[in-house]
Formats: sequence, C-alpha cells, structure tokens
Amino acid sequence: MNRDLIVTSNAFEDGDMIPQKYTKDGKDISPPLTIKGISTKGESIAVIMDDPDAPVGTFTHWLIWNIPIGKNNIPEGVHQDKEVETLNGAIQGLNDFGEIGYRGPAPPSGVHNYHFKVYILDQKLDLTYDATKNELVEEVDKHMLQKSKLVAKYKR
Repeated sequence: MNRDLIVTSNAFEDGDMIPQKYTKDGKDISPPLTIKGISTKGESIAVIMDDPDAPVGTFTHWLIWNIPIGKNNIPEGVHQDKEVETLNGAIQGLNDFGEIGYRGPAPPSGVHNYHFKVYILDQKLDLTYDATKNELVEEVDKHMLQKSKLVAKYKR
C-alpha cells in the first residue's frame, strides 16, 4: 500500500487545536482538507472524522464517501446534504449526533483528539446515506489503496 498519501488543512496543522469556527461552539462547519499523493489507481475518496477520546467510546462526527479523485481539495463548509452536488454527488452519512454530514467538536470536558481519516479507494462504494459507520468501514477495508489522517485537538 502506498504510504505517500498526505492530508493537510490550511485551517490548522496536524496535532494543533482546531479553530473554534469548525466546532459546535463556532460556525460548526467542516474544515478544508487537501489530499496529496493520491494513487493513479484511485477512483474515490472517503473521509471518516471521529473522536476516540469520547467518554462513550469513539464518537463519529463525519462520514463522507464517493468523493471523486479530482476533488482532492475538499472545501470548507460542505453542505449537510445526503448527496453533495459540489463534490459531484459524494454521499454523506449519519454522524453520532443522528444528523447528516459534519458536526464539529463538542467535548464534555478536557482536550479531545479529532481524527480526519482519509481513504483512497479503487472504486465508488455502493452504500446509501443511512449505512452505518461499521458498514462503511467494512467496504473501505475491501477497496482501500491508501490511507492517511490528520489530527486536530479541541477543548471547550
């Protein structure tokens, strides 16, 4: 597996605090992501953002998949639609708040780490928006060519 995949954001550095703008305490919009080093065999991108430090266990904040490879710059503020027109019909799933699309950090206490996990897949996934995170991960595991992650921290 090619390990040269790099995920960055012009909003924060890996391991830094995420600006409040991207949290439930701010505008609660998704941060911009840039993906470099994508395999020429890649067909689509999937992103899972979660908080492994949540008291209830890993808490999912964002599921999005079937992003075309040509959209390696995911813009700030992806609309919370099941199907994202600006990303050529990418599909967003239900987060652990029970909502479609991105919902930002809102830790009950202390500093939490938020993992933006990016996967390059060999095809688009045949999943509907109501697929569970486990179903998405299972399909990602079958079709993954590359993976990388970007970590942000947040404390209220």
